[in-house]
Amino acid sequence: MKNKSYVNVFIFVLIAGCFSFSAQNKTNTSKQIKNLIAQKRAFNKKYGYGFRVQIYYGNETNARSLQNKFRLNYPKVFTKLDYEQPYWKVQVGNYKTKLEADKAMVEFSEKFSGLIVIPLGK
Repeated sequence: MKNKSYVNVFIFVLIAGCFSFSAQNKTNTSKQIKNLIAQKRAFNKKYGYGFRVQIYYGNETNARSLQNKFRLNYPKVFTKLDYEQPYWKVQVGNYKTKLEADKAMVEFSEKFSGLIVIPLGK
């Protein structure tokens, strides 16, 4: 009698698991979901994604000077000089997560001040 109840419970769990598994597969084939995934990939391709550390926001002379100083201290880190009228921005690094950017910011804060982490594509 005990074995029969174990078999019944096992069969019930097996059938319930099959229905749950097939329900998950049907949602991934939805045209709306595929469309959203395609839009997200196109957005990331056009605008990028991730984070950078901004080390300066101000006039051009100071921006170029600070960019050169940063390159001397951290030659392997990507730097970008960007103009947003009327100010210049010096942004460094390419980080996928905010945590990675925060860790880099802590390292850079030993030699630079006023640092902020900014998301890309905004």
